Amino acid sequence: MDECQNSDTNSLGFCLLPSELIQNILFSLALPEIIRMKLVNKFLAYVISDQNFIRECNLRSRSATWLFVYKKRWRQDAAIHGFSDQSNRWFKISIGDLMKQVVFYPGEDIYLLTASGNVFLFASNTQKAVIAVNLVSKAVKKIPPCPLGPRGTSSWRRSGMKLVPESSGSGHFRFMFVELVENRPVLFEYNSEIEKWQSTEAREICGNFPGKDCMFLNALNGPYESLVIAVGSEFDSPMILRPRLGNGGQQSSTAFSWVNTNDRRHVYGDGHMMVIRSRAVDNMDKRVKMVSSIEMWEISLNSGNWEFVSNVPSDTMKQIGKPYGVMIGCLEARDGVIRAVLMSNFEGLWDIIWLTYDKERCLWTWVALPDCKMKGSNLAGITFSSGLSLTGSTCRK
Repeated sequence: MDECQNSDTNSLGFCLLPSELIQNILFSLALPEIIRMKLVNKFLAYVISDQNFIRECNLRSRSATWLFVYKKRWRQDAAIHGFSDQSNRWFKISIGDLMKQVVFYPGEDIYLLTASGNVFLFASNTQKAVIAVNLVSKAVKKIPPCPLGPRGTSSWRRSGMKLVPESSGSGHFRFMFVELVENRPVLFEYNSEIEKWQSTEAREICGNFPGKDCMFLNALNGPYESLVIAVGSEFDSPMILRPRLGNGGQQSSTAFSWVNTNDRRHVYGDGHMMVIRSRAVDNMDKRVKMVSSIEMWEISLNSGNWEFVSNVPSDTMKQIGKPYGVMIGCLEARDGVIRAVLMSNFEGLWDIIWLTYDKERCLWTWVALPDCKMKGSNLAGITFSSGLSLTGSTCRK
C-alpha cells in the first residue's frame, strides 16, 4: 500500500483495472487499509466514497471483532494497535495528531477506556476529562464532566462501562457507567447527540429477573458476591443483581485485581466472569505464576447467581500456559459468543492470549496472535470492539 502512495505509475496502473475488480480487491483488505487507500488518489477516494461500496463494506465488516491495545513509550507518541479475528496481522493507528486538538500537555497521561464502532474513549489524568475520538471521521472532543465531577484515570478504570454507538452511522453514541453513590448504585449515561448526562438510581428486583435483552454493568465485586446492574429498554429503571458463587469463594474487588487467594484472579464483562487459576513455577520467584486452568461463568437468569458455563480444554491450556508476573484482561459477550483476552508480562515481555467460546456449539477457540512488539512499551488500555465501519465522512486529509 505504501508503494502505491509513492509511485504514480503503480497508482495509475491499478486504477486502470475494471471497477468491479478494484472493488473486489478493496473488499479483501481490512477496513484500516481501505481507509488509507482513500488517500492514494481521487479515483480511489471516489470508489470508496460510493454509497453502494460503503454499504457492502459495512455489511462485510459487521461480523469482525477487533482487539485494540493502546501502548506508549517514554517521550514518544502513543498508538493504538488493532487486530481483527478476520485478519492475520496487527494494524497501527496513530492518534497523536488527533489528540493534539484537545491535549496540550507534553507527555500527558492518556488511558484507553473502551471502544465500539468508530468511537474510542480515552481518559486524561492531568485534565481529568474523557476524550471521544472517532477514528474514521477524525472528530475529537472532550465529554462534559459527569455529575460526579472531574475524575482521574484510576476512577474510570474501576467502574463498569459501556459504549453504545448509534446504528444510524451519525457518529453519535451513548456512554454508560455505574458508580456507588452513598452506597447505592447509580447509572450515569451521557448522550453525545444532546451533549448531556443523566443519572438514574438502580432498584432492587422484586421476584424473578424480568428480562433477557439487557446490558450488564459490574458495579462492585466484593469478597462474597458481585453487584451488577442490568440496563434494558423494557425496564423503568436499572435493576440490581447480586450474583454469588455457589461455593462462597472469594472474588476480586476490581476487574483486574488479584483475588484474595494467591492462585486465582477474575475478569468480568457483560454478565460473565472468567476465573483464571494459577500455580507457582518451580525454581522461580514465588511471584511468578503459570496459568493452570480457565473457567467461564455467567449470571443465571433463574437463580441470579454465578452459574458455571465451561472450562478451557486441557490441550488448549498446554498451548497457552506461560509464566507471568503481572496479568490483566478484558471480556465481552455478544451474539452468543464470549471473547476474552489476557495480557501478561514476564521479565519485561508481554504475551497476549485471545480465547473465544461459542455457547451454542460449546466450542473453545484460541485465536493465535502475531507478536505485537510490546517490548519496552507501557500498556495504556485494552478493549474489544465490534469493529470500524465506513461512512460517508471517512478520512478527511
